[in-house]
Amino acid sequence: MFIKAILAAMAAVLIGFGTAKLRTEIVAAPVLAHRIGPVRMEGRVEFAQDHGKGVRAVIALESVSRNYGRAMPAHIRVSFRDDEGHLVPGARIGFEAVLQPPPAPTEPGDYDFGRAAWFEGLGAVGYAYGPPDILAPAPPPDFAGRVTGFVEHLRWRMSQRIHAVLPGSTGAIVSAIITGDRGGISEEDESALRDAGLAHVLAIAGLHMALVGMGLFWAVRALLAAVPEIALVYPIKKWSAIAALCGAGFYLVISGAAAATTRAFIMLAMMLLAILFDRPALSMRSLALAATIILLARPESLIEPGFQMSFAAVAGLIAVAEWEQRRAQTVRGMPVRFAAARRYLHGIAVTSFVGSLATMPYAAFHFDRSTHYAVLGNLGAMPIMGFIAMPAAAISVIAMPFGLDAWPLHVMGWGIDAMLAVGRWVSHLPGAVSIVSAWPVAALVLVSGGGLWVAFWRARFRWLGLAPIAAGLLMSFLAVPPDLLIARDGETVALRGKEGVLHLVRPASDEYSATEWLKRDGDARLPDDAVATLKDGIRCDAWGCIARTRDGQTIAAVLRPDVLAEDCARADIVLSAVPTRHGCIGPKLVIDRFDVARNGAYAVWLGKSLQVKTVAENRGERPWSAKPARRRSYP
Repeated sequence: MFIKAILAAMAAVLIGFGTAKLRTEIVAAPVLAHRIGPVRMEGRVEFAQDHGKGVRAVIALESVSRNYGRAMPAHIRVSFRDDEGHLVPGARIGFEAVLQPPPAPTEPGDYDFGRAAWFEGLGAVGYAYGPPDILAPAPPPDFAGRVTGFVEHLRWRMSQRIHAVLPGSTGAIVSAIITGDRGGISEEDESALRDAGLAHVLAIAGLHMALVGMGLFWAVRALLAAVPEIALVYPIKKWSAIAALCGAGFYLVISGAAAATTRAFIMLAMMLLAILFDRPALSMRSLALAATIILLARPESLIEPGFQMSFAAVAGLIAVAEWEQRRAQTVRGMPVRFAAARRYLHGIAVTSFVGSLATMPYAAFHFDRSTHYAVLGNLGAMPIMGFIAMPAAAISVIAMPFGLDAWPLHVMGWGIDAMLAVGRWVSHLPGAVSIVSAWPVAALVLVSGGGLWVAFWRARFRWLGLAPIAAGLLMSFLAVPPDLLIARDGETVALRGKEGVLHLVRPASDEYSATEWLKRDGDARLPDDAVATLKDGIRCDAWGCIARTRDGQTIAAVLRPDVLAEDCARADIVLSAVPTRHGCIGPKLVIDRFDVARNGAYAVWLGKSLQVKTVAENRGERPWSAKPARRRSYP
C-alpha cells in the first residue's frame, strides 16, 4: 500500500509537469521584444472593460503600418481614454498606439504579469492616442470564434445594460457579481470591501454559484410541488436539479469561467448529478475532482491567488462541516428557541472565520495585507446578499431579454449600497487591517502543506500538520527583506534606513515599482511620503545622490556621466542610470542601465558579503522571460 501511494504521487507529479509543459506550448504566441510606436494598427475587439478613466480592450491584432522585422503579437491589451462606443466585442477597429512588452516584476519574487500575460495569449500592452475608428466588417470567424464572440458580446451587452440602469461604482459591483466584469469599481469601495473581509463578494465563486444554483433548485421545486398532478407523479426533485444545473452553467458562461467560478460550478454540478442518480455527494472528493479538472485544463491556475484562496477556503469549510456533522451525531441537545436563526448566524460566523483563517496566508503572500473583522463584516453583509442582492440578480437576468430588468436591478443596487455601508463601517474600525511584509515562497508551501494535511485526514495524526504550519509562520516572521532595491527603469532606488524602513533615494520616476516595494515591505506610506531627506543620511543634487548605509558603506546613485569617475573612486556601491562601459572597477558592486535592461530589477542585501538577486535570475529561463534580442533602430 505504501509503495502504491509513492508511485501514485510520483505519477501525479509527472502528469502535472507534463500538463504544464503541454499547456505552455499550446498557448505559445509571439511576444513583443521592445517598445514600439506610436504606430497605426488594426484589429478586432475581443473583450472590453471599463477601467479607471477609460476602457481597456483585448484586441486580436491584424496589421501594423510599419514592418518591425519580427513577428508581431497575435493579441494585445490597449487602454483607451475615450472609445466613443466603438469598443464592442467583434468590432474591427483602427487606432494609433504605443506598445511595450508585458512588464516584468518590480523586484525578485513579486507578481509576474509577464507570466500571466503568456497564458492569456497577450503579447504586448499599451495605450492608444485618441478614440478608435470603425473599419469595414472583418471576415466571419470560424465556429469556435463565433461562439466565443457571441458569449463575449452577450456579457458586454449585459454589462452595458447594468451600467445604464445603475451608473457609477454600484453598477460596477452589480456587473462584477452578474457578468464578472469588475471594471469601474471605485478604489474606495473596493478597498472598503477588501478591508472588511468582503472581497469574496466581487469574485464569483461558491457563494454566488450556491445562491444561484440552489436558489433556482428551491424555486423550481416549490413551483412544481404546488401542482399535485405533477408532484405526485413525476420526479420533481430531479427536474429541479436539471433546471439548477442549466442555470448554474449559464452563470458560469456569462461570468467568464474563472478558476474559482469553475471550481464552484464543478462541485455544485456533482451535487446535482448525485441527486439525478440517487447517489450521495462526497464533498472532499468533489473538491479534489474540481482541482484535477481545472489543473488539467489550466495548470497555470495553481499559482494564481484566486485558485489558492478558493480551494483553501473550501477545504477548510468542508473539514469543519464534517467535524460538526460527526459531533452532531454524538451530542443531542434540547430544542432551543429561534433554532433556525441561530443556525443561520452560526453558519455565517463559522464560514467567515474558517474562510478568513484559511485564506489569510495567501492574502498575506499575494496582497501583503490581513483583515481582522471579516466575521463581523460577513455577519452584516451576507443576509443582504442572500435575501436581497442575489435573488434580485437572478430575477434581473431572467427579465433582461424582455426589458423588465430595471426594477430588480434597482433592488439589487439598494442591497449593494447597504452592503457597502456595512463594509465602510467595518473597514474603518480600529485595527481592521494590517499591512504585512512579503512572505517567502517556502513559507507559503509549508503552511499550505500543513493545512491540507489537517483538512484531509480524520485521525488524530492529522494534527501533525500543525508543525509545518508553525514552521512556515516562523519563516515568514524571520525572513530578511532586502536593504537596497533598484527598479527596472534604473533610476528609482530605495535604501533601508537605520530605523529599518525603506527610503526612496529620490522621487520615484517608476511610481508603480515604488508603491509595490512599500506594500511588500509592510509599509502603508505612499511613495511621496517615503522620499529620503538629509536626516536620513541621503544627499542629492542634479547629478545624483550619495547615501550612507547602516553599516557605514557609501552608495552613489549616478544620474549623469559627468560625476561617474568621481563616484566610482569613492563609493562602495555605484548605481548608475548611465552606461559605465566597464570603466567603474573600484566599488564592490556596480549596476548600470545596461545591467538593469538585461536583468530587470535588483534586490541587494548588504553586509560583509553582498547578496544580489535579480528578476531575470528569479524568473529563470521561461518562454515569457526570454531575453530580448539586440535592439535595432526601431522608430
